[in-house]
Amino acid sequence: MRVGLLGGSFNPAHAGHRHVAALARRRLRLDQVWLLVSPGNPLKPRGGMAPLAVRLAGARAIADGRRVVASAIEARLGTRFTIDTVRLLLRRFPRVRFVWLMGADILLQLPHWRRWQEMLRRIPVAVLPRPGYTRRALASQAARRMRRARRPERAAATLPGEAPGWVLLTTPQNAVSATAIRAGAKGAVP
Repeated sequence: MRVGLLGGSFNPAHAGHRHVAALARRRLRLDQVWLLVSPGNPLKPRGGMAPLAVRLAGARAIADGRRVVASAIEARLGTRFTIDTVRLLLRRFPRVRFVWLMGADILLQLPHWRRWQEMLRRIPVAVLPRPGYTRRALASQAARRMRRARRPERAAATLPGEAPGWVLLTTPQNAVSATAIRAGAKGAVP
């Protein structure tokens, strides 16, 4: 089984998340994409964060329940940091070939993650472009540190389960962002 992991706050879940999941599924030849709805991102303020149940319901609304599955597994595992989640998932599902999915904006933030270099040694990563971020992400500390593990895009389908390794998927970009959605919905009840 080949599974892409798309972690995030999903505050709210939106068409951009669905776009990334569908695109990664095709390009990486994944059986499933799991939308890992974080119980609380240690790098984001709690203010303005909708309750986990609301965010999970939103993620389920953009998932199909079969090929794209929304999950609050981090809350069940009791993990707060991605490295801990990755360790437990690899242990719990030893036959699954995982790949972590992230936007170029997250690649820029990666050095702020707890034990990010260990994470990259344990799970391969597929990076998707984001408007205004991709060029800077490719010159970032994380990209420089991982330069020897970068694979050509034509080899993207071989990535799941093969850590360390990463690929940039050049694709049409979706400019939708949860931040912009929240800014437009000020005063609305989530």
